Amino acid sequence: MAMETGEDEWKVCCGSSDFAKMMVDSAPFESLEAAIHTARDIWFNLVNVTAWLEAFSAHPQIGDTPSPSSINSDFTRWSEAEQSTAFATTSSSALKELADWNVRYKKKFGFIFIICASGKTHAEMLAALKERYENRPIVELEVAATEQMKITELRMAKLFSDKARVVSETTISTTPQDRLRIIGGHLNVAAESKAIKRSRPPITTHVLDVSRGTPAAGVEVHLEVWSGTTGPSFGHGGGGVWSSVGTSATDKDGRSGPLMDLVEALNPGTYRISFNTAKYCPGCFFPYVSIVFRVTESQKLEHFHVPLLLAPFSFSTYRGS
Repeated sequence: MAMETGEDEWKVCCGSSDFAKMMVDSAPFESLEAAIHTARDIWFNLVNVTAWLEAFSAHPQIGDTPSPSSINSDFTRWSEAEQSTAFATTSSSALKELADWNVRYKKKFGFIFIICASGKTHAEMLAALKERYENRPIVELEVAATEQMKITELRMAKLFSDKARVVSETTISTTPQDRLRIIGGHLNVAAESKAIKRSRPPITTHVLDVSRGTPAAGVEVHLEVWSGTTGPSFGHGGGGVWSSVGTSATDKDGRSGPLMDLVEALNPGTYRISFNTAKYCPGCFFPYVSIVFRVTESQKLEHFHVPLLLAPFSFSTYRGS
């Protein structure tokens, strides 16, 4: 059964207006899995950093009580439930320490500490906050966005569960024919959910210049696949060669153009994605960077996003002792 969901409901899952609008435009979804697949693509590939920051700002700080007047009441209720385990028995001194670290974190990064709180203790979240405080701002932005997606997926699962319960309560059948029709519909949905339509090629990338704290534009990117009877291994080429799949360059947001065709199932194998860092930063320490990864048969329907954090130190400024 296809799920129709309004923009306000998507904003309960994720506080970004752009995300909510794109989810509405992409609806209906035949299954939770299909919706999550689309949500990940929108969140990591389509919306910009401003949308990320809007979603972050919708949350209360970890350890704080949400303000019902400032956000959706369902958002408030779910935020409280997600943090309830961690702070049910937390002492006032522990809350004070967390509040102090929240202030330090926001002062450094410009946004509040985001973590998927469900099932975590106060001590675990405080430890994660202290560890992530050491990150560079552009790295921490990616980490926070990943945590936001975890929260979004948990809330989407609850949203779909609530909607399914409402539907089941309002469509009770008494005849055998109706019961068979409903069961058959569920079976069809299960079969259709396995054939999720992609909106992006299965392999994508983007490059961030951590020395400047900005996306790296104009980096040439080359994708290859290994062709041979045996796969390459560390220190050995193996019995085969690398074959080109596609070449592109990063845009102003640091994202590359399509590196391959929009195919539903990615051919299993070993892939290599290479970045022409010397062209981006002439004289840099690493003239190019290659990342090799393997896609198995069970992963051929998945999406692989391969980011590169670039610190283009020149040899003269990065000299060992």
